[in-house]
This record gives sequence, C-alpha cells and structure tokens, in this order.
Amino acid sequence: MKIPARQGCLRVGLMVLMCLLVAVARASEPPLQLARVYQAGMDLQGYWVSEKLDGVRAYWDGQQLLSRGGNIIAAPDWFLRDFPAQPLDGELWMGRGRFAQVSAAVRRLQPKAQEWRQIRFMVFDLPASGVPFSERVKRMRELVGKTSSYHLALVEQRPATDHGALLARLDRVLAVGGEGLMLHHGDSFYKAGRTAALLKVKTFQDAEATVVDYSDGKGKYQGQVGALVVETGDGRRFKLGSGLSDNERADPPPLGSTVTYKYYGLTSTGLPRFASFLRVRNDEPAAPTRRVSQSE
Repeated sequence: MKIPARQGCLRVGLMVLMCLLVAVARASEPPLQLARVYQAGMDLQGYWVSEKLDGVRAYWDGQQLLSRGGNIIAAPDWFLRDFPAQPLDGELWMGRGRFAQVSAAVRRLQPKAQEWRQIRFMVFDLPASGVPFSERVKRMRELVGKTSSYHLALVEQRPATDHGALLARLDRVLAVGGEGLMLHHGDSFYKAGRTAALLKVKTFQDAEATVVDYSDGKGKYQGQVGALVVETGDGRRFKLGSGLSDNERADPPPLGSTVTYKYYGLTSTGLPRFASFLRVRNDEPAAPTRRVSQSE
C-alpha cells in the first residue's frame, strides 16, 4: 500500500523527534506504581476498590505536574495554586468518555483556560507518605477535604468484598460509560514498578504497540488503510483493523506512533486474541526545559 504523502514526508523527522523526546523523558520519569491484571479467584481480602478513570496519568511532585513519561505538563498557575507540597499520584480527568479532550489539553505547551477549567486532578495515591495504602486513604481524604482547590478531587475508595460484588460494580460502571475498576491492597506500600498489590479489573486486556506499516483496505475501504501493522516491545507483529473509524482509515496514526489496543487473552502462538484498535497513545506533552508559567 502507498503510504499517505503526509506520513512519508514526516517519517524521518518524526522518528528523530521521538528519539529526542524519549531521551529527555527517561532522564526524569516519575517512579510510578503500575498495575497487574485481576483474575477471577484471587483473594479480595484487604483490597480497596475504585473506578478506573479514562484520563491522563499525572504525577504532582510538589512543584509541578509530570506525565508518566517525565515531561512537564503545562497546567495553568491558577489550576495548581492550592496543590499541597507533597507528591500526589492521580489522573487528569474531564469525565467519562472524554479522554481525547483531556489528552489534547495536556499536550499543549500553551494551556487553554477553557479546557483546564473542565479538568480535575483525581488523586488516588500518596507516593512519598511511607505508610500502607489503608492509611494513605485516610490521609488523602483529609488532604482533599482541607484543600480550597476546586481542581483537586479524590478518587473514591471502598473496601472490596467478594468476586460477585466486584463484577456487579464493574457492570454498573461500564453501563454509564466507565472503563473498569482498580483494586489496591490496604497493607501495601507505594513501590515503583508493576505489582500485584495494584490490580486493574476490566472485561478486556489492553496494551500498547508501535505502528510500523499499513495494509491495503478492501471493498468500501479500497484506497484507504485496511489495518495498522503494529509491533510490540518484544518484536511481535500483528494487524489492527477492527476498531478503526472511517476517519482513522483515511488519515491513520503516523508510522512510529504508539497506539493502545484491546484483546481477550493470547493465542497458542502468543499473539493477542481478537485484538482491536482503541486509540492513539498521545497523552505526552512536548518536553520544555522549564515549567511554562501561564495565567490563561
């Protein structure tokens, strides 16, 4: 298939820019705690459950907001004015189903006031507190309860009970457009990296891959992209055709970009089963050398 002219012209420059951004980001990535996947039959004793928000992960280091890649998020000064001096882990969120809008706002070096007035920083952890999560829940409630910031809010945490109740709550969240649930063990301490103390509960699994090629569309999609050819971090390649909108087939994600896909387990060969495109992973802002100060 012929690569769209815009893609071909920008391919080399894009790859160079990506390498530069990665080099900057790796030098300052925040030490985030990452989740594993919940499996039926796991013991839920001691876990807290909350909604998994469809927003942009952000880390407040006490002075500035950082993306999970370590880039500075240029939030307006008035948005951050009453944030505490201690580190916070959370999600920049506009509401269910509004990932594209909050992602666009976060990527700007010059923030738009009308966008940021709709965003809240939903706090779900205190990375530097040094106490178990159950105690962190208490401290987060006190912290957010005392703040005068309209833009700082708390992700609601409730004690988990059993698998049936967990799935019932998952159904309720999905029915109103939510993404899933999170489980966090009350006795666990905050630790960077992936851990079974933090679990995501969804009806499907998701992961990320890099766009390396396109395949030709057929029938109604002739002359457009039929599927994205993507590559995972371990070098496996497969196609993502399902999930692409007509606009995305006509103007596909650029080569070298990172996309998120969903799937339902693995095949016998280790490839994602029923993989389909979810969205472009474009929640990283550019990497300025210093914080952008904006009153607008």
